[in-house]
Amino acid sequence: MAKKKSKEKKAKDNSAPIGYESELWQMADALRGSVDAAEYKHVVLGLIFLKYVSDAFEEQHERLIELKDQGADPEDPDEYRAVNIFWVPPAARWSAIQDNAKQPDIGRIIDDAMDAIEKDNPSLKGVLPKDYARPGRNARSLGQLIDLISNIQVGDEESRAKDVLGRIYEYFLSQFASAEGKKGGQFYTPTHVVRLLVEMIEPFKGRVYDPCCGSGGMFVQSDKFIRAHASGNGNGGSTPRDIAIYGQESNYTTWRLAKMNLAIRGIDGQIAHGDTFHNDQHPDLKADYILANPPFNISDWGGERLKDDKRWKYGVPPEGNANFAWVQHMLHHLAPGGIAGFVLANGSMSSNQSGEGEIRKALVEADLVDCMVALPGQLFYSVQIPVCLWFLARDRQDGRFRDRRGEVLFIDARKMGTMVDRTHRTLTDEDLHKIAGTYHAWRGEEGAGEYEDIPGFCKSASLEEIGKHGFVLTPGRYVGIEEQEDDGEPFEEKMERLTTQLWQQMNDGQSLDNSIKVNLEKLGYGA
Repeated sequence: MAKKKSKEKKAKDNSAPIGYESELWQMADALRGSVDAAEYKHVVLGLIFLKYVSDAFEEQHERLIELKDQGADPEDPDEYRAVNIFWVPPAARWSAIQDNAKQPDIGRIIDDAMDAIEKDNPSLKGVLPKDYARPGRNARSLGQLIDLISNIQVGDEESRAKDVLGRIYEYFLSQFASAEGKKGGQFYTPTHVVRLLVEMIEPFKGRVYDPCCGSGGMFVQSDKFIRAHASGNGNGGSTPRDIAIYGQESNYTTWRLAKMNLAIRGIDGQIAHGDTFHNDQHPDLKADYILANPPFNISDWGGERLKDDKRWKYGVPPEGNANFAWVQHMLHHLAPGGIAGFVLANGSMSSNQSGEGEIRKALVEADLVDCMVALPGQLFYSVQIPVCLWFLARDRQDGRFRDRRGEVLFIDARKMGTMVDRTHRTLTDEDLHKIAGTYHAWRGEEGAGEYEDIPGFCKSASLEEIGKHGFVLTPGRYVGIEEQEDDGEPFEEKMERLTTQLWQQMNDGQSLDNSIKVNLEKLGYGA
């Protein structure tokens, strides 16, 4: 157990802030002016990406110059691709961009640089933003932004080892999501929510799939999880290359964000663009792990055109709400021994509208529901309402853990989390470890300790008990009320003390009412 805790501490230390992300954001945001956050997001993140690939290139370039006597060629693109570094043509190198930062046509120069990089690196084709020269773009602000970004090293070997760019990128994504409000939730899931999903299902090895991947946060956190547990702890020394990544995103600009987000971390994945329901780009995929945060309660998903779809094994989802379409799509792509963890609106746990209750009942009776977690509100930038996590497992007697057939774990975490500002809450490391640790203990994971029901927090319920509740999966129905700590005062004494206090307060209230009445009468406002 101590060994596991040390690894958790290591993971926590590795994810600590660098120290200047917020200052960098404040300076970059100050240059935004009247530009909408949704648009400015691509301007800033595109330039940071350009600085990253150029830093990595320049470091390798210097190394190859030193090795010219041994036959190295600093201008051979294959010398860079061989060590997973993007080839950057001369006009696209950051030094060239910085030299022209004050030119009135700097927007065109950046667009040409992006084009050149895409041309020489097919994996980035169609990914990089190329609208820096658009009419109305402020060349002076662009130049100032270039000067600002020039002051940070993000792509050299030392910075890559510290994941400097990854942390800046992640911080900027969260800040843009906050600035965009509701729209920001379309591309960004808060890191602490993603971490909870990843920590619970532990994607050590296999195929990881997200059918609505946004900016790719699920894949980034999966990669971080594996790096943090890269030796021992049950995965046999796995490396990030032991997972294969598959994703799809319908929004083109968000898809580009995902591609860049993975590219800066050296994560290779098959991330497709397209409508997951109507143009599934991974039709034959059977994933070992599925992680997702589908858009909540969408009504215009085209369900009327998919009435007879083979994915609806547990019931046809309603045309006016895609929640159970997402659930069944993920089940369709789940491998025989696979596990899925995803975010849904709270209504998915109890709604009986348009056949949703029957679908939920069918999922429970098929013994697919492994765990339900109720989360507090204010965790997301897009919605303030509480949400829940679903965990589905194909084979709940697969031999890795104990036989969990006929049971569902319910966790009520609505009281957890810490407010970071007036409108947003975050789950702390302690919160994450408590929730994930409870799940791991319940499913019998080695080293996770013994599971026990905790009133007000967690309960392992039978399918029979769930049936008595009409197949509603709201954890609050099962976990009961939190036990109150006994203060040692006998009941009779406490009742006498409290009733005496109540009568005194009522008498004081009556005296106050009489005083107010007398004062009003003196002022001529008597009854």
